[in-house]
Amino acid sequence: MTAMRQALLDVAELSVAFPGRNGPIRAVDGVSFRLEPGESLVIAGESGSGKSMLCRALMNIQPGAASVTATRMDWQGRALGALSPRDWRALRGGQMAMIFQDPAAALNPLLSVGRQIMDVVNAHRACSRAQARSRAIEVLGLAGLPEPEARLASYPSQLSGGMRQRVAIALALAAAPKLIIADEATTNLDVSIQAQIVALLKRLQRELGLGLIFVTHDLDLAAEVGGRLMVMYAGQPVETGPVQTVLKDPCHPYTRGLLRSAPTLHSSRETPLQPIPGQTPKPGAVGAGAPFRSRCPVSVEGVCDVRRAPWSEAGPGHRVACNRFALDGRGGLP
Repeated sequence: MTAMRQALLDVAELSVAFPGRNGPIRAVDGVSFRLEPGESLVIAGESGSGKSMLCRALMNIQPGAASVTATRMDWQGRALGALSPRDWRALRGGQMAMIFQDPAAALNPLLSVGRQIMDVVNAHRACSRAQARSRAIEVLGLAGLPEPEARLASYPSQLSGGMRQRVAIALALAAAPKLIIADEATTNLDVSIQAQIVALLKRLQRELGLGLIFVTHDLDLAAEVGGRLMVMYAGQPVETGPVQTVLKDPCHPYTRGLLRSAPTLHSSRETPLQPIPGQTPKPGAVGAGAPFRSRCPVSVEGVCDVRRAPWSEAGPGHRVACNRFALDGRGGLP
């Protein structure tokens, strides 16, 4: 019998809660996944679905008032909850790194690009200034910046948005991490630059053997990234499986709603968009029952308002948390 490979991240029932007047308010509620070395996990959902808070909890950079709980949260077999602040400083940036949505906010405007990357290298490696400089040039080249050596002296304000995001990618690569978390890393870029950044991340993942967590609200981008997809709504995962399987045969009403409401490269005037009615509930406003019930066209009265949906198998590696699917095996489809 072949032994199971050790996962980069192995997470079970992770929740992030904030203190509230009537008890804890859960921004993330019951997330579980396993990420293997070199694997991609796309986390998709509308704004307010808990995607970014989940990523911050994984990096231990959640807001101070937040409490993070999990039955398991292991990094290469090591319990993250048992790490000291010193251990976290070594892990964060050294073994796992994050690319944020806004590179202008993530980069220090007062320091040159080279200085910022060299500082990261020096924080995680015992090396000389010349070696740190050489590594900075190397990762700028890996991130696709032209004339990487000349860019060392540039400041963030002197670069375009796409180039700043490439610098942010170079920063993430500086200490040769095993996992990159890209949190809406293409949202503020135009479509052509988005495609370039996604292609770059995929190439780096393939060449360097990186694990990749890619956060997006754009299911077209999810398809480009590939790997596995986890759809989140109101802090809860509602569907998970291979990206192409979920997008081709979505089983949760929310996933289907996302696909119908978003323009794609193949959209036409003959197929108008169908926005999901209503708004994403605020954290803590879901209560008991299925989180999507107030916006769901196929909710089951007397069930969805009182019971959180169990996970059902929709196919090989494809699971859905939907009461309607649990009852009819189709999630309300004819």
